[in-house]
Amino acid sequence: QVQLVESGGGLVQPGGSLRLSCAASGFTSNGIGWFRHAPGKEREGVSCIGDSVPRTSYADSVKGRFTISRDNAKNTVYLQMNSLKPEDTAVYYCATADISCTNFYLRNPNYWRYWGQGTQVTVSS
Repeated sequence: QVQLVESGGGLVQPGGSLRLSCAASGFTSNGIGWFRHAPGKEREGVSCIGDSVPRTSYADSVKGRFTISRDNAKNTVYLQMNSLKPEDTAVYYCATADISCTNFYLRNPNYWRYWGQGTQVTVSS
């Protein structure tokens, strides 16, 4: 059974940092992605990472500020978020499917089959 559990969200001031974690189980070689959903907006792909081929992809809005990484020994994917802005406020979800990490899949959340419960990130002074 595939299971994803996010953690690490919270309240942070603009310019601050947070590191999100996604603990995964029940599968071996899948791509894992981070998505976010803010009130009144569509769900947005933030970043993804492959498994056997450690390719990464980022949304333009987070390039240079967010970094995705994967620790296969711990079955955990991290999203390091720096220089946070109020517009980064959202519920962040990790997701997985038997797909690779590409810009196409990052921009199309409906292809990702399994989702975690989400963690709230609020950027505010």
